[in-house]
Amino acid sequence: MSESIVGKKSFEFAVQIVNFYKKLSVEKKEYILSKQIIRSGTSVGANVREALNAQSRMDFIHKLSISQKECDETIYWLELLFATDYISKEEFENLQKPATEILKIIRSIIITTKSKNS
Repeated sequence: MSESIVGKKSFEFAVQIVNFYKKLSVEKKEYILSKQIIRSGTSVGANVREALNAQSRMDFIHKLSISQKECDETIYWLELLFATDYISKEEFENLQKPATEILKIIRSIIITTKSKNS
């Protein structure tokens, strides 16, 4: 089921983000952007988890919509870190690719759920 796939992928992504945050704050001594990315990057999975426990279809859509926004925000911070040479192309791609995949899955679930609601 899509929801469990996105739950698994978003949790794995959160683990990657936590490890990335540790590296960024320790090795690069970057504290401002790294706090933004750990907040948004871990929020993706947290809101997916909340959506999976939603009380209604509208609540489900709402929680996934928050997750979608957080995922897109995480991609923004990754792009900014890459553009300012805090991270390499490889580091960027290793996080940007799964984030983009998760974003597409979430958007698809939202669209499908909304169409069933009509």
